[in-house]
Amino acid sequence: MTLWLSAGILFTFFCIACILVKWGNVRCIGVTPVSTFTFIAILFTSGLDVGLIMFPLTEFAGYADIATSPEYAFTNPLAIEFGYWAFLIWGFYFLTCFYFCIIEPKVQFFSIPIIKFINNLVIIGTCAFTAYLLLKNLPWYIPQLADEGALTSSFYLIVLVVISAAIYSSTHLRYLRLLSLSSTWLFFALIGLVWISSMFSEKGNPSEFLQTFALLNGYFANIHQFVLPLNDYHEFYLYWWFAWSIMIGQFTARFVGGLRTYQVFLAMLVFPSIPIAVWFVGLYYTHLNGISIAPWLNGLMVTVGILFVVNSLDSLIRLYTDNLNLTVNRMGITPYFVGNLVILSGLILLFTLDFLQIQWVGAVVIGLMFSCLAYICVKHFSTLRQINSSPKENIQSFEAS
Repeated sequence: MTLWLSAGILFTFFCIACILVKWGNVRCIGVTPVSTFTFIAILFTSGLDVGLIMFPLTEFAGYADIATSPEYAFTNPLAIEFGYWAFLIWGFYFLTCFYFCIIEPKVQFFSIPIIKFINNLVIIGTCAFTAYLLLKNLPWYIPQLADEGALTSSFYLIVLVVISAAIYSSTHLRYLRLLSLSSTWLFFALIGLVWISSMFSEKGNPSEFLQTFALLNGYFANIHQFVLPLNDYHEFYLYWWFAWSIMIGQFTARFVGGLRTYQVFLAMLVFPSIPIAVWFVGLYYTHLNGISIAPWLNGLMVTVGILFVVNSLDSLIRLYTDNLNLTVNRMGITPYFVGNLVILSGLILLFTLDFLQIQWVGAVVIGLMFSCLAYICVKHFSTLRQINSSPKENIQSFEAS
């Protein structure tokens, strides 16, 4: 599995380099272009999930324990957490976003029936995994409802409500824009509140807090260390990113609003990484100084995490139902709602039983990427060489608006 993952990573970065050289100045226009801010908000909230909110405080101590994990000794826990979530790995999303915006309309690889079927299995499986992560981490954030740290019926009910909300919100595009923008602003507000509570607590010091930012240099000074998996846990993260990559690219490609390819690349790497860095600095300072998080603030973290899940599930449900032509207009609201609820609930239970693993989904995605390259080389190499713009119909629609 490690060798397969490493091959996929190197292939991904090779393709990114080729894209920037050949199509770096091409304007990327999706079928539903939006403003740059809205695009970034959709990308950020769709491309991340509850793990961003809930994982760091549970992981910093493990990254600091270099006696158990000596592979982390090259830098600090904040830099490692940032490396697992930000900057370089957002290139995965750039590759797939560009592909679905510029190349896929010409080559139609994902319209091949067997590929379309596999792709939608990947989307549905990752959708369920997102909800499973919420279920798994709720006992840590809401211990009052846990039974000695174990899952209770209350947690299953919360996740069921979250899935239901996401299914309902996926029935109309206006909910996506509302969710993306509102969850983005709420996340910014949460960052501000964590900063204030950390800096001005009894154990806090504003000057020391701001100096914590310097620890992020440990990532950029050692960025090469994060390209290939450091250990099994990093491998899990990288497979997780691969599992998301095709569907997030397929989804966000719809909303690119005229940015040049190099601008999309920079936007995808830089803009999401800034709030992630600011968020992680606040959490790491809190962890490092043993500052207790107030119950109301912990509740707000859970709320924002749940909003992220709803937003992500909304995007994924909308994507696979569109791909399979299982839309509300075709099926009706009740069959659409019940069908998605049953499928996702069943898959979540399979993840809880360890019958499914996200690494398997990521491995399938890497296989799809290699297969796509082979298909293009055999069937559409001349077509690929002639591509020099977004689809004409997208351009015409964009200019008309």
